[in-house]
Amino acid sequence: MRDLLKQFTGREHSPFVQFIKYAICGGIATAVSIVLFYACALWLMPALSPDDPVVRRLGLTVVPVSDSIRARNSMIDNSVAFVFANLVAYLLNIWWVFKAGRHHWLMEIGLFYLVSGVSFVIGTALMGWLIKQFGLQTTVAFGANILTALLINFVMRKYVIFKG
Repeated sequence: MRDLLKQFTGREHSPFVQFIKYAICGGIATAVSIVLFYACALWLMPALSPDDPVVRRLGLTVVPVSDSIRARNSMIDNSVAFVFANLVAYLLNIWWVFKAGRHHWLMEIGLFYLVSGVSFVIGTALMGWLIKQFGLQTTVAFGANILTALLINFVMRKYVIFKG
C-alpha cells in the first residue's frame, strides 16, 4: 500500500498507475472542457436543443436553432473549450503523469497541441456530423467526441510526446 501511495505522489510509477494518473488528469481537463463547452453553448453560440438531456435535467431555457446551426455552433463552442482544456491537460500531464524532456519544451507543447488538435478535429467533425446527419442530441454527440480524443491522446502522448 505504501508503494502504491508513493507511485501516486511521486514521479516514478508502474504503467497501470500511470494510466490511472493520466485518467485523473484527463478527467479534470475533461471537466474543464465540459464546463466551458456548455457555458459557450448556452451563452456564446447557442448549440443546445430544448430536448437535450442537460437542458432538461437542469431546467434550462435555450434558444431553439436548426440542426445545421446547432452543429456549426457546437463545433465553435468545442473549439473555445479545447484551447483552455488542452492547456490544463498539458500542465497536469507534465506535472504528474509523464516526464518532459524528450523534445525541447516548445516542441513538446507544439506536439501536444498538434496531437490534441488531430484528435480534436476528428472528434469535433464526428460530433458535428452526428448532429447534422442524425439529429443526435448535442450531449450524446459531445460524448462521442470525448471518447475519440481520449483514445488518440493517451497513445500519442505516451509514445510520441513525453518520455513515457
